[in-house]
Amino acid sequence: MTDAQETAAASSLRTTGGAPPDDGGSTAPGAPTPLLEPREGIPPVIADEAGLAEVVAAFAAGTGPVAVDAERASGYRYGQRAYLVQLRREGAGTALIDPVACPDLSALGAALRDTEWVLHAATQDLPCLREIGMVPTRLFDTELAGRLAGFPRVGLGAMVEGVLGYVLEKGHSAVDWSTRPLPEPWLRYAALDVELLVDLRDALEKELDRQGKLEWAHQEFAAIAAAPPAEPRKDPWRRTSGMHKVRRRRQLAVVRELWEARDRIAQRRDVSPGKVLSDAAIVEAALALPANVHALAALSGFGHRMGRRQLEQWQASVDRAKALPEAQLPQQGQAVTGPPPPRAWADKDPAAAARLSAARTAVSALAEELSMPQENLITPDTVRRVCWEPPQGVTADSVAEALVSHGARPWQVELVTPVLVTALSAQAA
Repeated sequence: MTDAQETAAASSLRTTGGAPPDDGGSTAPGAPTPLLEPREGIPPVIADEAGLAEVVAAFAAGTGPVAVDAERASGYRYGQRAYLVQLRREGAGTALIDPVACPDLSALGAALRDTEWVLHAATQDLPCLREIGMVPTRLFDTELAGRLAGFPRVGLGAMVEGVLGYVLEKGHSAVDWSTRPLPEPWLRYAALDVELLVDLRDALEKELDRQGKLEWAHQEFAAIAAAPPAEPRKDPWRRTSGMHKVRRRRQLAVVRELWEARDRIAQRRDVSPGKVLSDAAIVEAALALPANVHALAALSGFGHRMGRRQLEQWQASVDRAKALPEAQLPQQGQAVTGPPPPRAWADKDPAAAARLSAARTAVSALAEELSMPQENLITPDTVRRVCWEPPQGVTADSVAEALVSHGARPWQVELVTPVLVTALSAQAA
């Protein structure tokens, strides 16, 4: 979508979207209104069972979709747990709940089970909401809706401003939400995050319907709601930033030992692993293979501020890796279950590389025609898998079956199958 198209779409949405806050209407394009206060003020934080029971009753009696958001303390605490949950529903107002004081919100989740939940970037919040008993059966993701509708900027602030004409203050998005008590400006920010979420949902629904994409969105939302919890990542230490520098298996073992030691300490202290030891320090120690604490202390990642006891525990990890027999050293790469990296295709299978190039070009052109990102039209991994092992006999039915087997939704199968058949057939000729 071009800038002119986005402006026109935003203007149309401001005209046709949901009801604005009670304190005034949205302004003309180019003059957004700052949204400074929740319409009923900042609600008290619910931190006891009696208050939670009142919220459950109020939201069960409310009407229409419920806006849901969660704040985490990424970069400060271990894991991705929720430290504040915000909700808003017609007839119930806004609620702010402390999930540390009220760790079981399953009663609230059950009360809202048959209600459509409105979230922004749902896949980010659903894992931490699931941990406290809140699991939607129906949802509307305003970020994903914005992508499907062709908006190039789909952050919540950009969407609220472009679609509804209001400016949200976003200065507290990266604060330490485990802080107690939470400062009033942070609570105001948190309440405003759900203030217009249902209004945004209504406006985007109308825009998707206008573009003929609403059913596509419904299929995407249903897939997110039905997705099982993610499996724990295998060998998470391999995601250490800077791993591309580590070439030898003994060095990989040092990364693994330091990463696992750091993770145990971070979990015990409930702090972000990066606050215990940086990724850069782990990689530096792996490359240097220090012989003793003195050599370790000389590395910039460990520095003069680290105490002798800390240095000794990190050196012990290095020593364990250095003492491992060859058979116990990690392999250079993880076992690959799918196609190899595309950069290797030209050498391994030139015909597959040609298929992938043609398919990527065709999918890119279709995505541009539909004004949406390629990855939302069809995942790059799905395209790679179909191109690496195309069905025997390239037909519409066989390609469609392959797409379904890789998790493509019906709308994606319908749109992508013809262009993949053409691309794959051209290379087979």
